[in-house]
Amino acid sequence: MTKAAPDPRAVREASLDELARLGLPLPPLAFPLVWEAGDTVELRPVAELEARAAVLHVVVARCFGMPTEAAMSWLLGSHLVDLVTPPEWQFVIGAKGDHRSFVLHHDAVFALAWLLGLSRHLDPTVPPEDRLMGQMPDLPAGETFGSWRSRSLVAVRDATEAAVLLDLYYCLDWAFQEAEQHGRPLPGEVDSNAIGQRRWALEWAVIFHGPYHDKPPEWEEVDLSV
Repeated sequence: MTKAAPDPRAVREASLDELARLGLPLPPLAFPLVWEAGDTVELRPVAELEARAAVLHVVVARCFGMPTEAAMSWLLGSHLVDLVTPPEWQFVIGAKGDHRSFVLHHDAVFALAWLLGLSRHLDPTVPPEDRLMGQMPDLPAGETFGSWRSRSLVAVRDATEAAVLLDLYYCLDWAFQEAEQHGRPLPGEVDSNAIGQRRWALEWAVIFHGPYHDKPPEWEEVDLSV
């Protein structure tokens, strides 16, 4: 459901307060806002969030030894092949690509799970919850995508709440990279790679409408350089 986005400057002030509380560097005054006053916000449909989380879950499973044939069979049986991006497909079928970058998708799954209400928090100082794997499809047991959707107690987050967290992670992404570049201590057990993955998921899932927003990007089109 589309609703009015919260006041972007008030949200940014809260994000900067959180960075300061964590002892992180603050971005420059000209650091862009994620949205403008008067914009509206919504989340992608639940089915899209669930499908993206499931696909990434399989990709991460391939990193940890899930056989190629089993991964392909699961995706085919779940009718999710069309939602696998070309880089993901190349990795699933032939382990082509940067193995480490695909492992990092575990944090993107964590962010999507938070959006679906399957994770209690998205704390930027701690790694994904141990219970996360149990909240996702049980691939070794052969749980289908449909069965997982049926047992998951999805309670999708409010779009406004998601937008507020996106702004925080937008600032955190800059701050963590800045801290690492200058050898400053980080506030917890999470590094900039994990923060970037969580931001990626939030940037993809949260859709803004307004005069300065293009159409929502596909997964591989999300621009994390700004």
